[in-house]
Amino acid sequence: MTAIKHALQRDIFTPNDERLLSIVNVCKAGKKKKNCFLCATVTTERPVQVKVVKVKKSDKGDFYKRQIAWALRDLAVVDAKDAIKENPEFDLHFEKIYKWVASSTAEKNAFISCIWKLNQRYLRKKIDFVNVSSQLLEESVPSGENQSVTGGDEEAVDEYQELNAREEQDIEIMMEGCEYAISNAEAFAERLSRELQVLDGANIQSIMASEKQVNILMNLLDEALKEVDQIELKLSSYEEMLQSVKEQMDQISESNHLIHLSNTNNVKLLSEIEFLVNHMDLAKGHIKALQEGDLASSRGIEACTNAADALLQCMNVALRPGHDMLLAVKQQQQRFSDLREHFARRLASHLNNVFVQQFTQALLQLYNRSYFLSVPGHDQSSTLAQHSVELTLPNHHPFHRDLLRYAKLMEWLKSTDYGKYEGLTKNYMDYLSRLYEREIKDFFEVAKIKMTGTTKESKKFATLPRKESAVKQETESLHGSSGKLTGSTSSLNKLSVQSSGNRRSQSSSLLDMGNMSASDLDVADRTKFDKIFEQVLSELEPLCLAEQDFISKFFKLQQHQSMPGTMTEAEDLDGGTSSRQHNAGTPLPVSSEKDMIRQMMIKIFRCIEPELNNLIALGDKIDSFNSLYMLVKMSHHVWTAQNVDPASFLSTTLGNVLVTVKRNFDKCISNQIRQMEEVKISKKSKVGILPFVAEFEEFAGLAESIFKNAERRGDLDKAYTKLIRGVFVNVEKVANESQKTPRDVVMMENFHHIFATLSRLKISCLEAEKKEAKQKYTDHLQSYVIYSLGQPLEKLNHFFEGVEARVAQGIREEEVSYQLAFNKQELRKVIKEYPGKEVKKGLDNLYKKVDKHLCEEENLLQVVWHSMQDEFIRQYKHFEGLIARCYPGSGVTMEFTIQDILDYCSSIAQSH
Repeated sequence: MTAIKHALQRDIFTPNDERLLSIVNVCKAGKKKKNCFLCATVTTERPVQVKVVKVKKSDKGDFYKRQIAWALRDLAVVDAKDAIKENPEFDLHFEKIYKWVASSTAEKNAFISCIWKLNQRYLRKKIDFVNVSSQLLEESVPSGENQSVTGGDEEAVDEYQELNAREEQDIEIMMEGCEYAISNAEAFAERLSRELQVLDGANIQSIMASEKQVNILMNLLDEALKEVDQIELKLSSYEEMLQSVKEQMDQISESNHLIHLSNTNNVKLLSEIEFLVNHMDLAKGHIKALQEGDLASSRGIEACTNAADALLQCMNVALRPGHDMLLAVKQQQQRFSDLREHFARRLASHLNNVFVQQFTQALLQLYNRSYFLSVPGHDQSSTLAQHSVELTLPNHHPFHRDLLRYAKLMEWLKSTDYGKYEGLTKNYMDYLSRLYEREIKDFFEVAKIKMTGTTKESKKFATLPRKESAVKQETESLHGSSGKLTGSTSSLNKLSVQSSGNRRSQSSSLLDMGNMSASDLDVADRTKFDKIFEQVLSELEPLCLAEQDFISKFFKLQQHQSMPGTMTEAEDLDGGTSSRQHNAGTPLPVSSEKDMIRQMMIKIFRCIEPELNNLIALGDKIDSFNSLYMLVKMSHHVWTAQNVDPASFLSTTLGNVLVTVKRNFDKCISNQIRQMEEVKISKKSKVGILPFVAEFEEFAGLAESIFKNAERRGDLDKAYTKLIRGVFVNVEKVANESQKTPRDVVMMENFHHIFATLSRLKISCLEAEKKEAKQKYTDHLQSYVIYSLGQPLEKLNHFFEGVEARVAQGIREEEVSYQLAFNKQELRKVIKEYPGKEVKKGLDNLYKKVDKHLCEEENLLQVVWHSMQDEFIRQYKHFEGLIARCYPGSGVTMEFTIQDILDYCSSIAQSH
């Protein structure tokens, strides 16, 4: 083991700057493999790293190779298996458990003892030693070959130093000089001792011989000390001479400091003056632009924008401490303030005039369009037809384009004079809300007329004011309010009420129309409504998005950050008076500019939601099935709007309207179910296919065409489930109440119709109901066949029932013919009563009876007749089987055959 240890130290660990402290020959527990060695090593460099290395002999067997190494700090548990009995097995718990079997217990104990000592010396984290003798952990193992490594105290491990190459060479040379150095170690040691004594004596003599030289050295040191004293005297004289020079230099330095301080102050003063001149001097061109600049031309707007930005920079310059005490600075600031106030007032007045001009132009266009419908001499139907072709909303893009030139000036006004900015905002909302209200109401009136195709009131525009006077009155009211931006808008309110009163009366007249039955409208009418409704939504959506985009850009509200605002109260936006009194320059806070955009949109487009609800109500009154179209279209537009901005005005408004559409849809479903429950059948005629079954087919066919690839398919599936349950329940209810038509016929025909409908439409959510309908149809068909066919050969049937009763009592089948009541003669007598002619007559009467029960529209007569034929043949085969078993060899047969039955049934069916 010692030779192996030295070989491992030389070949593996010395090149890696490691020392081998302990080694144990092991193999894996439970496996028959080649042995390997576990080695405990430490590094020769600081900090010391302790490792457990697994070394394995190479496959060729001529050298060892390092296979795997574990850091001792990763060792958690050492399990010796048994602390009392000798056991070569032990476990090492690293990231997993390694089970080993040592070649001897002594090697295992020595290795575990070495691990314990290394743990105590180098590691803070203590390893858990399990099933290890306490004596083994306290004392070194007195093993001969391992004592040099593991024995002794802990310092021995650390003090061991290996000989380097030069030391080994010197020892070899010394040992070569003495031939008996190896054979007689004691003689070699005595020789070394004598030589050491000789060397010690020579050293002492050499020290004694050097005494004279020491005395000479001491004399030289004394002379050097004298020279040092002389140098110190000279330095003291030099210091006295320099003292006067120092005082003169201090005076010069103080004078230079004062000069430098004065120069520094002058430089700083010049810097302050340059700062004030550069940052608080406004060019004459900018001043002229602010005072007299043309706000109507593009060049003038650009000049005013640049001048306003320059003025804002001068006013917002960060003054240094003390600047605000200077009279010139105060005068300049006052001048800037006057310029700002003057330009803000001029800009606000000009923008308000632009609002008025644009509003006036829009009113002219709106009145031209309104009077086109009321021109005397025009044919009403042709006028409506022309107007319905142009179901579009006016385009405000030119107005937005003209106003966006002032966007930067609005941003300047917002940051410098928020009171005027707020006033412009309110005025814009007032003007636009009235304009949009009129445009949208007219637009919806056209849509309603187009949906209905006519109107009950031929003089709906007769009470409109004259165009010239109305526009003049409107313009004067707007110009009157332009003087003060926050002024009253009562004149606008009056004109709005006056000009829109007739439209509201027309809308109410349209909504008061009586309900039209869905059966009175064809698919073309519903498609027409769908197109009109889609066109309405398609016109409203870009209108709202364009206006919201303009508001965001013009009023500079695209930054989603907290800012001051005024429209936090709903009554402010609705034209009411807020209970909070505040200064125009101290705006009320709102949560964010995004909320301000939404509130402005609510104010401007406050009529959209009511008008949409009125249009939806009209469509629902025209045809309740229109709610299907509206649900799909509205859901799609809501989904599109939410993808753009879930919190936008358009998304919120369409979402609210979608709730109304969904309620109408649910009401449509509830009405259909209620109509099913209220169905009354005639007591004198056949039932046939029930009306609500046909209506469900119509509804399902229409719904499948409408909801194809729709987002709200789930709502339709829920409606299907409710409707089909109502159909099933009420079909059974009607069948139970039917007096003219048998219950099985009502159930059979209607469930056959339902099954055919579901099979044709392939509605995935109704697969279970389709199977249920088929099962009910099959069950009631079989029940009706058995009930209607009954016992066509009644006496023969009674005879064989008696035969089966005897057999059931225990009489053997072949002995039944010996019974007096059931002998062969009685059998022949019964059979003679049913010749083929009588059988055919009975079947013909049965066919006529079935024909009276069944309706023609479902065409189930041949199906039922074929089922009755099969049932009759089954009874015939049953009788023949009893004859064959109970009367063997008698030669008794029926008067007719199965082929005769088939011919009778076929001829009867053809004759009718």
